[in-house]
Amino acid sequence: MKILRFFVMFITIQDFSGIYKEQAFMQKLRETAICQKNKNNPQQNIQWLDCTKVAGTDCYCDDEAVAEINKLIDENVYNAGPTTTPAIHFFDNGNYHYMSKLWTDRITEPFDLVVFDHHPDMQPPRFGDILSCGGWVKKVLEENKFVQNIILIGVADNLVEEVLDERRKTKDDREKVGHWESTNLTIVRESELDAFASNLSSFVSTLSSNIYFTIDKDALSPAFAATNWDQGSLTLDMFKEIFTSLAQGRKILGVDICGERAQEFSPIENGAQTAQEADELNNKLNQELVEFLVGSWK
Repeated sequence: MKILRFFVMFITIQDFSGIYKEQAFMQKLRETAICQKNKNNPQQNIQWLDCTKVAGTDCYCDDEAVAEINKLIDENVYNAGPTTTPAIHFFDNGNYHYMSKLWTDRITEPFDLVVFDHHPDMQPPRFGDILSCGGWVKKVLEENKFVQNIILIGVADNLVEEVLDERRKTKDDREKVGHWESTNLTIVRESELDAFASNLSSFVSTLSSNIYFTIDKDALSPAFAATNWDQGSLTLDMFKEIFTSLAQGRKILGVDICGERAQEFSPIENGAQTAQEADELNNKLNQELVEFLVGSWK
């Protein structure tokens, strides 16, 4: 078995739906994680967390599931060695993007959060105060005292006004403001991507010294990824250009990656037409993202 080596890179894969078994590269990561564990590697840099049996996780994550997931992370990732950063976290399809809230909850220093996503993920909860894939960014804004700036990149134009209305509404409700007032929110619409990429220098100068990236691959064009939500038009080259510019000279605290296809696959307009094509596309993208990120951290 060939062991994959990524320098000091730590990679955690959280398997919620079983979709990674369809991707050869992700299975290589799984094999490496198992081999390291069997050899009692004192600093295991690849972790595979089986989350398929954790109930209450699909789209919404209830309190019991949050506790169980955090326990898995504590016991497996944070006991793996003296440090777990820099780190990449894979966590399945977009229904589990709320994992970025759980990972950033662990940060204890000021940071900026950069979100590549075709959806703003700032919907108020439909019931109670449950954590969801559609509202986790809003909860970060309200609850995380360390986040300084949140930058949403590639959001569908028709969803932006809903976010701005909700932000104004929340600011007017003095009991629910939380950290909204002290956190700068920037939204880059899908139609503004070219202009944003062309004028990054002045924007970059306003950012903090620590940065955390989270990527839902539905921000990318169907030519590069096959996801379980409607997709944007970001190209892989433009993603790399924006990422590199934002990360330049800053400490990267982590990078999250989600946006696999759903188990029940439907053909994508201008994209994959079969589940096999979708898996090949996503397999290639996941490998390319890891190789790109390793290069960014060198």
